[in-house]
This record gives sequence, C-alpha cells and structure tokens, in this order.
Amino acid sequence: MKQKIVIVLMNLGGPDSLNAVRPFLFNLFYDKAILNLPNPLRYLLARWISFSRNKKARGIYSLIGGKSPILENTLVQAKRLKSALDGDFDIMVVPAMRYWRPRSTNVLEAVKAFNPSKVVLLPLYPQFSTTTTKSSIEEWQKIAPQWQSKTVVECCYFNDPDFIKAHQDLIKPILIEAKKHGAPRILFSAHGLPQKVVDDGDPYQRQIEASVVAIMQGFDGTDFVICYQSKVGRLKWLTPTTEDELKKAAAQSTPVVVVPISFVSEHSETLVELDIDYAKKAKTWGIPFYGRVPALGDNPSYIKCLENSVRRLVAEKITLEPGCSAGLCRLTQAECWQQ
Repeated sequence: MKQKIVIVLMNLGGPDSLNAVRPFLFNLFYDKAILNLPNPLRYLLARWISFSRNKKARGIYSLIGGKSPILENTLVQAKRLKSALDGDFDIMVVPAMRYWRPRSTNVLEAVKAFNPSKVVLLPLYPQFSTTTTKSSIEEWQKIAPQWQSKTVVECCYFNDPDFIKAHQDLIKPILIEAKKHGAPRILFSAHGLPQKVVDDGDPYQRQIEASVVAIMQGFDGTDFVICYQSKVGRLKWLTPTTEDELKKAAAQSTPVVVVPISFVSEHSETLVELDIDYAKKAKTWGIPFYGRVPALGDNPSYIKCLENSVRRLVAEKITLEPGCSAGLCRLTQAECWQQ
C-alpha cells in the first residue's frame, strides 16, 4: 500500500474580498512575530493599524479585482505538486494561510479525516524568516500537538538547484528584451524586514543573497543588485530600497529587469507595487526599459523543487522536534541562526 501523506502548503494568505481587508490586516499585525509587544498593547496596536490602513489597503486590492489571488495561485501549485507525487504516495495537498482563510485550524479537520502516516509542512517561503516560516510552523505546533510525532518540515530551499533554475528560466526572456535597450541591470526585489530582526539573528537576508549569487551564475557579466520593498512603519528596514535603485537606474539611463526573489505567488506586492506603482515611476523617471519577471507560480522547475523537498523529508524520516522552529531539514538550527 502507498504511504499516506498530507502536504500542508503554508503561505501568507490575503483577503478574499474588500470586506476581508481589515480583519486580514488585524491578523497580520496581531502576530507576535510581526509586532513583538506584550498584550494588551499588541492587540490595541493591531486594532489601530488595521483601522488606519484599511482604506489605503482596500484601494490597493481594488486595483487587482477586489481580492488577493494568492489562494488561487497556491491551489494551482497544490494541484501540480499532487500530480508529481501521486504515483508514489496516497497524497493530499492542502493550503494553509497564516492570516486569512483557509488557516491551519481549518486544515486540521481535513488532516484528521485523511489520517496520514506523515504530515509535511512545506512553507512557500524560499528563504527562512522568523516573520514568515517560523510563525507558520509555530502556529501548526500550537494547534496540532497530537500530530507532532508524524510531522516533518522544510525550513527553506533558497539554494535548491531547481528553485534556482526556475528563476533563471523566467529571467532569460525578459533579459533578452532589456538588452535591446542597453546594458541592463537586474534588480532582485525582496520583501523588506526591519533591520532589527536581521540584527537579532534572522537568516533571511543572507539566504536572499545566497539565492541571488546562485541565480547569477547563469548570467555572468550582467549587472545586478539586491533591494527591498514594502516598508511599513518608522523602523529602519533593510536597504537599499527598490525605489532608490530605480532612481539610480534612471539617472544612469539603465534598463532594468525586476525579479521578485522572495515571492513565489502573485499578490499585491507584485501586481500593484511592482507592476503599477514602480512601473509608473520608471516611465516617469525615463528608465529606457522596465521589465518585471513573473513570480515562480507553477513553473515546472519550481514544482520539482517542492517535490524534491517532500521526497527527501519523507525518506529521511526527520520529525519536528518540540520547540524547533528552523526545521532541521537542510540546515541545522545552529547554521540557520548563525550561532
């Protein structure tokens, strides 16, 4: 008999209607990984932020159909991954969103009904961060302690060869177009983090850098830079910003190719921030070419990367240890945290 496996695809999630924007924002900012404050201060601040940002955020989502497409993207990825593994396992692949439906609590009942011998937590965050991967894994640990002995987890796959190939394949055609307008520069745009989070040991920035170094081995001689987008609040965030790098490219009349290096699904940060806001600024500032590479989505090499993770984790029989947030899959926890 085939081994019964559930794969839980963990992602950020997004509002499925304009009315869901405010509660989505509350869930986001109420997460201790995002606002590391004691209650009731965190609760009150999350309420205030979700209220104050609601109108602007609704305007953003109204530009892309009134909702986030991230769940639909994830369901397609789930279908492709299931097809890749169906021949060898009795398998169920389900999405679990951190801040909106379906959340881990919604998924748990389906897992119980399927009664698998193994649960694979597979975050759709290529680079590990306490604000994304750790938060999602810890939520599962909290709601599903009875499954802990049967749970395995991927912490990151920022340097998986198929992950790297997926990016290279998507970059190539955009880069060819950019070269018609001069010597291009690739802007690897990642979602930003407060500098304090990285200073406290979060490995996200160095894993972003490792991803980019590996990708650029396929584009020897091409100029590139790593930059960060989506800053919120007054804290110091990782730099340089994507906007500052666009200004620099404009001053140098340099065509740019923008790669959403930390995003595997299209959502507001790609469809609005990159495709509308930054594209408009690039045109206004006179950048000779602005090309945006698609998020990985269901790119065959990316699905192969996810398949690789599942097969390795199941074969190695590594279980999720109590209190372990790094995952002990590709890196030891000490390596992941640089301690």
